[in-house]
Amino acid sequence: MEIKENILLANHTTFRIGGPARYFVEALNVDEIKEAVSWARKNNVPYFILGGGSNLLVSDEGFNGLVIKVKSEKLKVKSEGENLKVEVEAGVPLIKIIMETVKNNYSGAEWGFGIPGTIGGAICGNAHRLGRSISEVVESVEVFDENLEAKILSKEECEFGYGQSRFKKTGEIILSANLIFKKEEQKIIDDVLNQGKKIMLAHPPFPSAGCVFANCLSSEIKNLLKEHPELEKRIRGGKFGVGYMIDQSALKGCQVGGAEVWGHHANYIINKANAKAKDVIGLINLVKETVRKKYNFELKEEIRFLGF
Repeated sequence: MEIKENILLANHTTFRIGGPARYFVEALNVDEIKEAVSWARKNNVPYFILGGGSNLLVSDEGFNGLVIKVKSEKLKVKSEGENLKVEVEAGVPLIKIIMETVKNNYSGAEWGFGIPGTIGGAICGNAHRLGRSISEVVESVEVFDENLEAKILSKEECEFGYGQSRFKKTGEIILSANLIFKKEEQKIIDDVLNQGKKIMLAHPPFPSAGCVFANCLSSEIKNLLKEHPELEKRIRGGKFGVGYMIDQSALKGCQVGGAEVWGHHANYIINKANAKAKDVIGLINLVKETVRKKYNFELKEEIRFLGF
């Protein structure tokens, strides 16, 4: 394990924004993850677990601690009757799992085609699209607890919700997971896969962190719908996309420095021209304030922040 110093984090996020990490290490396996965390604790240095960096904004000053980039990428598949069991370490890219399963007509992750990042990050945020989520295929998850003891959690113990899991609250470190995929007709898989490809092609041609603000379950916005019943028609499958409110607030194309609300999807902020983190923060605050005034609704960020 090699701990490096002053590594620019902009090169490790899809936003391409952020200053240096004081310390940086790539952990290639579970033992190295444990070693890195132990080193940080021994030296009283804060640490941050980094996956694909696809849902993250790093401050311009960087992070005065140790960034542990999880690069554990073992993947093992095993047929069990009509199912395919996939044992996968946290650093495996989601796209690798998708391609491994669909090539043999197994369904469960094809909806995520084009979503960047690792399976560890996908499990932590319960990645979702097209009415599907990664939690559907999770059988169990192996984690380090606060004492760096490995333990296995069942799907139920993971406390999955819409864009949520227990891991956003507990600080447990995801090490690996067992996933179960079911046999399906190739045409059905291809139809979903193609929908995912269309969504991917509609992504911005500029660096971004994906959707900035969390969408809502319809049950969470009852007061909003009372004040603005016209929003009822925007609910799809029990979900409400908040990008519509940003759009209707005339914020598409709005810029702060090099950051811009993307003109094709208002819930994306893009790094249009060498944006700084302060530009993105300024634009986030402007969007929240404008939507608050128009709709009396408080947007909540779903991207994570590091070094602020």
